[in-house]
Amino acid sequence: MNVRHLVPSVSRWLLSMGSLMLAVHASGADLSKFRILIEPQYIAALGDPGATSGNGAPSWGLWSQDPGPRGCKLDRYDQLKAAGGVAPSQWKFDAADWWLEEHGLIMEKPTFPLPPGKYLVTGDRTVTTVLTIQPKDKDGNQRWELADGATLYDVTHLGCRSARYTPAKAANPCSPANAPTNGFPVNPGAAMPAVNGCHKQDYTVLIVVGLPVTH
Repeated sequence: MNVRHLVPSVSRWLLSMGSLMLAVHASGADLSKFRILIEPQYIAALGDPGATSGNGAPSWGLWSQDPGPRGCKLDRYDQLKAAGGVAPSQWKFDAADWWLEEHGLIMEKPTFPLPPGKYLVTGDRTVTTVLTIQPKDKDGNQRWELADGATLYDVTHLGCRSARYTPAKAANPCSPANAPTNGFPVNPGAAMPAVNGCHKQDYTVLIVVGLPVTH
């Protein structure tokens, strides 16, 4: 989804290793506590772009591998249905809860919730820092915090657009067949398209470039 999207065999959401290492070394993180990932992971996050912390971590999810090249084109939705909702990459489509990315690819869901712990995250712009996801407290609240005064916007990858679609009303179909086929790719930072019959929730995408050595 960014600098390597022109190479068909390489993930569109994969950072170039050169820019990745520059970003990591420019951060204030203690790299001795992290192992750098060869293939980044991705976080689907919700929150105020200007916030440095918040309580919404239970609504955050994780793609442990790049969902872009594992996705299905909108114009192949009939084929996906004919296969019983099983994509070629073996993930299962859920008609009541499906995801779309900026090139018009139907994606697999991220895993919810995002496990507690520390993540080295970046938006592949100027900021790379540590995201901490706290365990749930006795009331079920779960905090997230970014180090170095970084905001959620600072570590958002603007080019990676993602949205979750669920039925607006039980009686109305919420189907990728109703999604517009024009307007892709969606511009960096722009909202994903609305789909008739669906409630849409746009998610911010953070790129995970490192995990604790003990993870």
